[in-house]
Amino acid sequence: MADLRSTANARSRKRFARRQWRRRWLAWRAVLAVVLVLALVGASGYAVWFSPWLDVEEVDVSGAQTISAEDVRARAGIEDGTPLARVDLAAAEALVRSLAVVKDVDVSRQWPDTVLIDIQERVAIAVVEIAGKLRGMDADGVVFRDYNRAPPGLPRVQTDIGTKAPALKEAALVISALPESLTLIVDYLHVTTVDEIELFLKDGRQVVWGSSADSATKARVLQDLLRTPAAVYDVSVPTQPTTSG
Repeated sequence: MADLRSTANARSRKRFARRQWRRRWLAWRAVLAVVLVLALVGASGYAVWFSPWLDVEEVDVSGAQTISAEDVRARAGIEDGTPLARVDLAAAEALVRSLAVVKDVDVSRQWPDTVLIDIQERVAIAVVEIAGKLRGMDADGVVFRDYNRAPPGLPRVQTDIGTKAPALKEAALVISALPESLTLIVDYLHVTTVDEIELFLKDGRQVVWGSSADSATKARVLQDLLRTPAAVYDVSVPTQPTTSG
């Protein structure tokens, strides 16, 4: 009997020891799992923010046509070797957008080692002479580039001294509303203020346009009105057009 009790006690102690070992292992396993997760997070953070593995090695520029990619890169100020995760995208966009020719820009990370600068350039719809220089003007009325010679096919805009940016924007809206049939016969557009815009045709006739309001309607009215011989056509109030001369 004593031997049986001794054997039973030994088995009981082994079972107890195994249970204790399992509990300790479960506790340590949880600790080890937390340690491994923290190690992975730390290693990932180091790799992203400080490791040379994910440094900027290339800055790609797309959409550049009249401006060089080198000028865009220089303005963005993104240096090779900067950790890609630490590149200030918003700051780079603001710097590139300050270039006169840039209408819009998007700067993004292309993992593992590239920054992409995608720009949309302004497109000239007219040529403006300012202080003796020929400048390109886009559909928003923004003057953004110089020309040595006016490109063929672009309407000319003449301004008076002191003509403000809002008046140029009005002129751009008028030009954008002109159908091709009218654009081809317009010699130049003269703008003084936002409400004083005139068209001068290649044959010498004059069109009083007024502001850019209802420009599409004014264009349609003018096309019909030009059938009537006259020196001056007034479509500033398109519902009551007049002619004279």
